[in-house]
Amino acid sequence: MVPRLAFAFFALAAMPALAADPVAIVEDAKGRNLDVDFMDYLEAGRVVKLGAGDELVVGYLASCWRETIKGGTVTIGAEQSAVAGGTVRREKVACSGTKMQLTSDQAAKSGVMVFRAPPRPTAAAASAAQPTQTIYGLSPVLDVKGGGQITIARLDQAEAPVTLDIPAQQLMRGSFFDMAKADRALAAGGIYRISVGGAGDARQIVFKVDTEAKPGAAPMLSRLLRL
Repeated sequence: MVPRLAFAFFALAAMPALAADPVAIVEDAKGRNLDVDFMDYLEAGRVVKLGAGDELVVGYLASCWRETIKGGTVTIGAEQSAVAGGTVRREKVACSGTKMQLTSDQAAKSGVMVFRAPPRPTAAAASAAQPTQTIYGLSPVLDVKGGGQITIARLDQAEAPVTLDIPAQQLMRGSFFDMAKADRALAAGGIYRISVGGAGDARQIVFKVDTEAKPGAAPMLSRLLRL
C-alpha cells in the first residue's frame, strides 16, 4: 500500500510547472547554438551558456540594469545576472523599473477607453489619466502579442487619436512593434493612452513620455511598454 504522502508527491510531480513572471529581456544575442534570442523574456533562475565568442545583452525590468555579457555561464537573478567564466559590463539606464513587471492578467483588467473625437482637456480628465509608467524615448516599443488595431490617444492635450492596424507579420518575434523602425514618434512630456484589441479583448496602458526623451532607437528598457 502506497502512503498518502507518496500519492501527493506523485500528483504534484505530474502537474505542469507554473510560468514565472519575467524579470529581464534579451536586447541582443550573438553566437551559435544559443537557447535564447532577441526580445526573449527571461525568468529568475534561467541559465544561459555562452561560448567564448558569444555575447548577450540583458535588460532587467525592475532594476534597470543593462548588462553586456561575453562568454561564460549566465544565471538570471531578480535584479542582475551572476556570470561564471565570462565578463559582464553593467550600466544603469532610465526606465520605469518594477512598473514594467505587471503580468498580462493585471494589464488586461485595466479596461479601455477609445476617444472617437479629440478629447477636451479638463481637470477631471487630467486627474483620471494618471500614467503608470514613464518612457525615456520618443518612440516606444510595444509588446502587443499578436498585433491588431492599436489606438494612440494623447490625454494631456486635445489631439486627434491615431489608429494603426498592425498585422502579426510586422511584429518582431510575433509580439513587438518598434515605433522607431516605423518612423513614428510621440511628444516629449506628453501623456498618452495606448490600447490594442477590440471590445471584449482590449488591453491598454497610460504612460508619460519624459521631458528629456530622445528620438530614435534608445535602449529597449527605456521605451518598452507591455500591454
